[in-house]
Amino acid sequence: MKPMIRITAAALLAGSFALQGCALQSSSADVYTARQAQREQTVRLGTIESVRAVKIQADNGQPSGLGALGGGALGAIAASSIGGGRGALLTGIAGGLGGAVAGNAIEGGIAKRNGLEITVRLDNGDIRAITQEATPEIFRAGERVRLVSGGGVTRVTH
Repeated sequence: MKPMIRITAAALLAGSFALQGCALQSSSADVYTARQAQREQTVRLGTIESVRAVKIQADNGQPSGLGALGGGALGAIAASSIGGGRGALLTGIAGGLGGAVAGNAIEGGIAKRNGLEITVRLDNGDIRAITQEATPEIFRAGERVRLVSGGGVTRVTH
């Protein structure tokens, strides 16, 4: 098999794995997993004290490396077509390094989602802060809300 075909195949494979990373679990109050459905949950009532915009790092701050791998492979392929002989090798290496850096940055950006940190004073006086993915539902200080909890997950809803 020719080296260029092998590199192209590896890049396509890495790209397909990178796309799988886009299917990250949601931390929205509107999304339930199959295991959470039809399970009893505790509901507490309270009043919103504050709402703050945050970013949620969906990959827990640990990139998979697939962005760097895919970007590096694509960068190496694209850059290796420049020049000939040793020049193509050097530009391929430089393109691979640049592509890896760019791919890693893109993966990190895709993994961040807009979220809200909602601080709620419960009717019993306790204060809780819950972070969840931002949805079209608007939360404002002073509003009455429900905290729905079960299986270690708590959601804030109206």
